[in-house]
Amino acid sequence: MAQQDPQQKNIPWLIPGLTVRDVAGSLAFYEKAFGFKPGASFTDDIGDLAYADMEYQNQTIIMMMREGTFGGTAMTPANSSTESAVSLYVYCDDVDALFTRAKQAGAEVMSPPEDMFWHDRVTRLKDPDGHSWSFATRIEGKEPA
Repeated sequence: MAQQDPQQKNIPWLIPGLTVRDVAGSLAFYEKAFGFKPGASFTDDIGDLAYADMEYQNQTIIMMMREGTFGGTAMTPANSSTESAVSLYVYCDDVDALFTRAKQAGAEVMSPPEDMFWHDRVTRLKDPDGHSWSFATRIEGKEPA
């Protein structure tokens, strides 16, 4: 008997999951600020959006669950008054353009785009739930140190 593929088709082996206050609001923010595209979503038994995932560069990049979903007790960094213990690093085509778009969409600027010693141009941003994001573009003509 052939072994069944252990993962869903077109889904990476690792997908970060974030707790958010408002799944619909987070979907709108990530699409406007970061250019992510909505993927699958599910409502709970009273019809509220409880889970969604987002795609970027034709890959599922993140999934979000509302605080309290599936009986969980996790809170967003914004509601727990603690810094996010995880930072997400995402490559993009133009970090300066993404920075401008994200700032206009309401992202908190932790650091503007700057050239780093590892030859990426990087900006650090916080989303409305307090999650930390780094976006990077390879600096043309430079190889890693």
